[in-house]
Amino acid sequence: MESNKFIGNRIKSIRESRKITIEELAERSGLQTAVIEEIENNTGLPSLASLIKIARVVGVRLGTFLDDADEAGPIISRKTAHTGAAGFATSNGTGRRNNMAYFPLSSEKAGRNMEPFVIHIEPSRGKQFDTSSHEGEEFIYCLEGVVEVTYGNHTYLLDAGDSIYYDSIVAHHVHAAGENEAKILAVVYTPF
Repeated sequence: MESNKFIGNRIKSIRESRKITIEELAERSGLQTAVIEEIENNTGLPSLASLIKIARVVGVRLGTFLDDADEAGPIISRKTAHTGAAGFATSNGTGRRNNMAYFPLSSEKAGRNMEPFVIHIEPSRGKQFDTSSHEGEEFIYCLEGVVEVTYGNHTYLLDAGDSIYYDSIVAHHVHAAGENEAKILAVVYTPF
């Protein structure tokens, strides 16, 4: 996806402007050097947890990787404008796959503390997923389909109209349950 090329280029630019080597970023974020190189070179699909860890090390909010925001006032996101999806990986390791398309709802808003997305989730068909954890909180509202949320040692099923709010530091994973696609509204908060 084109948005992912922007993300990799943006991370590299910010890292270099702060005079942080890839090795330093890897050590301070807890990520493998190869993963960071893949993200920056646009050959690897980043996980949301990886992006959050990188943002913390380079001292920016998560949204900085997704936009060049400068609007201080309110932002309106029209349903006809849900384009420019970004894809993120479903785990922190290599060999990751994309089964989610993220449509940002506030990329023009400068200085925001929350990242709202509409996310289309392809069916998982019984595949195993790696959980991830990061600082912050997440709120998920199921718009369509059925979503399975693994949170710590528990699993929750959300039907359309159901929601879940949780601390992201606990290992978690979200995917479509069953054979059908799901759609969610997700709001991610990460402390800066």
